[in-house]
Amino acid sequence: MVSVMLNDASAAKIKTIPLSNDTIARLINDIADNLNKQLVDKLKDKRFALQFDEAIDSNKDCLFIAYVRFVMANSLCEDLLFCKYVRDRATAEELFKMLDCFLIENGLKWENCMGVCSDGAQTMAGMRKGLRTLIKKVSPNAEWTHCILHREALASRHLSSELNEVMTDIIGVVNLIKTRPLKTRVFSAICQEMGAEHQAVLFHSEARWLSRGKVLSRVFELREEIRMLLEQEHKYDVARKFSDVNFLMKLAYLSDIFGKLNELNLQLQGKNQHLPQATDKINSFTRKLAMWGRRLDEGSTVSFENLQEFVDTTDYDATSVIPYFKQHISSLIGFFTKYFPENSSQYDWVRDSFNAPAPTGFSLAEEEQFIEITSDSMLRLSFTSQTLSEFWLSVEKQYPLLGQRAVQILLTCVRLASLSALKSKYRSRLHIEKELRVAVSCFKPRFEKLCIEKRAHCSH
Repeated sequence: MVSVMLNDASAAKIKTIPLSNDTIARLINDIADNLNKQLVDKLKDKRFALQFDEAIDSNKDCLFIAYVRFVMANSLCEDLLFCKYVRDRATAEELFKMLDCFLIENGLKWENCMGVCSDGAQTMAGMRKGLRTLIKKVSPNAEWTHCILHREALASRHLSSELNEVMTDIIGVVNLIKTRPLKTRVFSAICQEMGAEHQAVLFHSEARWLSRGKVLSRVFELREEIRMLLEQEHKYDVARKFSDVNFLMKLAYLSDIFGKLNELNLQLQGKNQHLPQATDKINSFTRKLAMWGRRLDEGSTVSFENLQEFVDTTDYDATSVIPYFKQHISSLIGFFTKYFPENSSQYDWVRDSFNAPAPTGFSLAEEEQFIEITSDSMLRLSFTSQTLSEFWLSVEKQYPLLGQRAVQILLTCVRLASLSALKSKYRSRLHIEKELRVAVSCFKPRFEKLCIEKRAHCSH
């Protein structure tokens, strides 16, 4: 790399620098400590919200991961708070003890915690003995939020017996191909021979919420190649299903609807996601579900790309299977309504203050400040040129009551941060917290300070 970027002479000099097995690890630890110090300094006397998760790494070790969202300058930032091994049972008391010790050791105050986000597991969300309850005792202002991504996964996992049978068959076929190296090679050869764009199917995993849509789409794309492999393997019962029109239409529908759910899932991910924005996207998807249901009532499958293409190219009528699709759409609407009871309009005053009606439930002082804000022409101009967090953080200085209420809503974490670094097959040992912090931190290492400290250490 040095030869390419600089020259061979520079590469030769690099080779003369002695590096022990632990040199890189020590450098990572130093950088991580520097990033952690910057984070702690920023969090002191600042409002913040926490999000938690338990994860299992490739060594089957249990990890307790905490992310933090906080106010920095005129924006909201997210960073890794810590990642600790759980040595014993992952009870709410044990997790709270780990969290409380970290805050005390670093001089952070519980009263500055404005919100908590986690999945709906009993350990995290239990009303009596859950982690949220223990946090509420020391931080009464902290509002708990059930992770949006987790709720979306729960709402979308239910299938009718007819569609679940198709899903079970698909998973069985995928496992047949992927778990046997010889069959994987044979299937790849069939795909090459038939000129398929892809030459492999994908594994399905319940732990990876996007996998179901990707698996179904790939299987639908390679349905002919799969049928040929099954016939070669004398799996005639399953092979016949890949020639059955009703089975293939159900497969096409499942690949389409889970593809749409994947799109929603991706929209809810990423940094700077806040509660009003997330509820907007959920509300939009629920309305789309109702629209797709109405089109199915009319006998139209145009909302589902793979299904429509299959119907058009085969000239088969989808009337016989449409009732199954209508039932599933209706079920999705019901579950999304159950898991997302929030009314999107309740945040209108935050996302569009100057066009929203006066909100209900405000105190007299808050309502007076709302009138003053929406009557200020200068604030109206700045609203269009700033992000929501920037706008309300600036408004808070002049109108503290309403500003603090809006900032608390925006500060609330709505989804668990990505923990893909823990799932890698290369992530097997060493200091997981240090390496993860370097990978995801929003701060930049202060290399000049690190170099000065190292020189001072060496001089002694």
